Amino acid sequence: MIQSMTGFGRAEMIDDKRKLVVEMKSVNHRYADITIKMPRRLNRFEAGIRNILKDYVSRGKVDVFITYENLAEADVVVRYNRNVAEEYVNYFRQMQEEFGIQEELTPTAVGRFPEVFSLGEAVSENDDELFACLEQVLRQAGESFVSARAAEGENLKKDLLAKVSEMQILVEKIEELSPEIIEVYKSRLREKLDEFLQRNDIDESRIAAEVTIFADKICVDEEMVRLKSHVDGVRGILEEGGAVGRKLDFIVQEMNREANTTLSKAGSLAVTDIGIELKTLIEKIREQIQNLE
Repeated sequence: MIQSMTGFGRAEMIDDKRKLVVEMKSVNHRYADITIKMPRRLNRFEAGIRNILKDYVSRGKVDVFITYENLAEADVVVRYNRNVAEEYVNYFRQMQEEFGIQEELTPTAVGRFPEVFSLGEAVSENDDELFACLEQVLRQAGESFVSARAAEGENLKKDLLAKVSEMQILVEKIEELSPEIIEVYKSRLREKLDEFLQRNDIDESRIAAEVTIFADKICVDEEMVRLKSHVDGVRGILEEGGAVGRKLDFIVQEMNREANTTLSKAGSLAVTDIGIELKTLIEKIREQIQNLE
């Protein structure tokens, strides 16, 4: 299975104690970059959450949003911190004595100061039970996320297979034109030889050098063989599936190198046109590959 690096997944769970919602979305990225946003109550589970996400993400920038709501009755209570209140009162009385301040000290006034009263959970949830529920929702969201990426990945696979088929056709066209290229260059070489003959100063070493240059300059057999091999390689990797993005990226670099060499050897306008078309197609393939995991 091939996956795109763009996708979205969501899952939620509601029971009489809690509500958990997990959403995942991703875009292209060279590596696996996972950002998790969640309530402070769940921070202690971050390492466990990341371990679970590894089962669903190997590449891409993924944002994970987790919301948690405690639905238990009386889940919040007011707590009175006597020690803090006592310190406030002692300092106020000290200030009254030192500065001669005469003011009635009331519980309402003291209660307004920080940390005298605070809100907290009435009963703290069992961590094992909470994480088990969280894992269930995470995995459901992960499955949804993978399904979305796989559907997009299948579309990308079809498009890439169509493009490499187009590429193979272009390679075959260049092979068909190779004899024409040779004839064009032979004609040019023959004209040069006629010039030498007319001047009666034929240099055998120069002729040998021209022939060597000719053979090296126009022969694109090796490039065509390698391009065909790369086309077969892309097809094989796509059929194999898995995390294929990096493998294909390397092959496309090699394709581009062979296309550049072919263009540099092009001895006719027809081959040049096909070579440019070939490079354009390779660039389109490269852009699509960036979307694959």
